[in-house]
Amino acid sequence: MRIDAFLKKLLHKKDRSTPKTSSIPTIEQINGEMKRLKHNKAYVRALLGTLRALIVVAAIAVLIATLVLPVLQIAGDSMSPTFNDGDIIVLLKSENLKSGDLCSFAWNNRTLVKRIIGVPGDWINIDADGTVYVNDEELDEPYVSEKGLGECDVEFPYQVPDGCYFVLGDHRDTAIDSRSTLIGSVSADQIIGKVLFRVWPISNAGIVK
Repeated sequence: MRIDAFLKKLLHKKDRSTPKTSSIPTIEQINGEMKRLKHNKAYVRALLGTLRALIVVAAIAVLIATLVLPVLQIAGDSMSPTFNDGDIIVLLKSENLKSGDLCSFAWNNRTLVKRIIGVPGDWINIDADGTVYVNDEELDEPYVSEKGLGECDVEFPYQVPDGCYFVLGDHRDTAIDSRSTLIGSVSADQIIGKVLFRVWPISNAGIVK
């Protein structure tokens, strides 16, 4: 309330209740009203400042999550035991990809997570029991709990095309990956980012290899 409005209200009230007494407000009343108005203005300024700060922080967080560190939730068991259904991971957008990296890529309006096994130019071979060879050397895969040929209709030996990556799921029996012509080798343009770390569940949070 403005000071002049306050004075009018006070004068009108006094005119009705005590018409024979003076209706002029005291210095204490005026000072009290001025302090109250100043307090209200300070409160509003502080509130607006806090809201602006929160909006800026939220906008920065969204930009980081979209442009630099996308967040993704795992669906299914194609990457078990490395990832389980419902795990939440953070990706790093990077063009520096190598064999062994966990990566996410876009395929058929879906987002998949697999492990890079072969880079451009590598020769891939997988035998009947699921043992993987890269450039005629058996691949050491401690992240695989059980080998398997899985869904495979690719003719081996297979050379990874330029600008592409050969990817496999860690759960070889159920994963649909580059062994199937349905997906095939993944082009660099499809790659969303490589897995940086897991944030959920808390008990397994940390860097994943």
